[in-house]
Amino acid sequence: MKLRTGLAALLAAATLVAAPASAQDYPERPVEFIVPWSPGGGSDTLMRLISGNIADHLGTEMPIINMPGVGGTVGLREASRRAADGYTVSQVHEGLLVATEAGITDLSWDDFEPIALMTASPQYLVVHPTEDYADFAEFLAYAKANPGAITMGVTLGGLPHLHAAMIEQAYGLQFQYVGYEGTGERIRALVGGNLDAAMGDIASSKQFVDNGDLQFLAVGTPERVQEVPDVPTFVELGSDLNLLVTRGIVMPKGAPQQARDKMEAALEALSQDENYIEQTNNAGSSVMFRGQEDYRIYLTKLDGTVKSLAEVLAP
Repeated sequence: MKLRTGLAALLAAATLVAAPASAQDYPERPVEFIVPWSPGGGSDTLMRLISGNIADHLGTEMPIINMPGVGGTVGLREASRRAADGYTVSQVHEGLLVATEAGITDLSWDDFEPIALMTASPQYLVVHPTEDYADFAEFLAYAKANPGAITMGVTLGGLPHLHAAMIEQAYGLQFQYVGYEGTGERIRALVGGNLDAAMGDIASSKQFVDNGDLQFLAVGTPERVQEVPDVPTFVELGSDLNLLVTRGIVMPKGAPQQARDKMEAALEALSQDENYIEQTNNAGSSVMFRGQEDYRIYLTKLDGTVKSLAEVLAP
């Protein structure tokens, strides 16, 4: 009896010691990073920079799994179904909020645990060079004279669709929309001459602009971007458009607080890593860190903004 009692006490003590030790040791294996977009686009490029630099701060690798489809919602659906144990993360941006409001998915941002906002990327109106227009003023004149003639590459029901519709609304234009899953896919279609214009970013488009295959007509920032100082802002061109993509890291709902805190701390340390900052800037984006609570507040406010603009996407 004494032996059994002693063993039971020993096992109980071992359990008490083991539980916090296991949590304290998180992460004990690699954390899978589901990127819900195809390779080559802005999200994929920027998330690979996080994946490639996080190990020194997190203590383990964070390998990327690309799961594109339906405006980024296929990968996010998979991420939402993963075990809430801290060993799966994914990436969201404004596109999820737009897809939710447009009825593309029943997922919403608060089906996840926001961990950290990491980057902000200005969006550009990108065109395939043509004799019909050489700058935005000529593009505007051509588009007004030929309503519906310009084919515009977007993610239908996603953020690029919203941004393009905002341009339509601001200047009284009408585009013919063509849907693509990710930025990389539509920019390749634009390079191939299958589109007239698209919403893009530096990460996906600048190499093609530099070699003359594409042209930036305007950027959706309040001031000109240092990497492309010759590209005018929409503000300069007569509207108050602010077109940005902010990207953040989330975990499945119910992930342990300790895992969330450790991931947040690792991402905050990464956001101060000079090598990572330089790589992110070179990719045409800026590091913009917000921790769990600030990111949740940001998403709440952003959700209100998207709801107020949802009618722009109405057919």
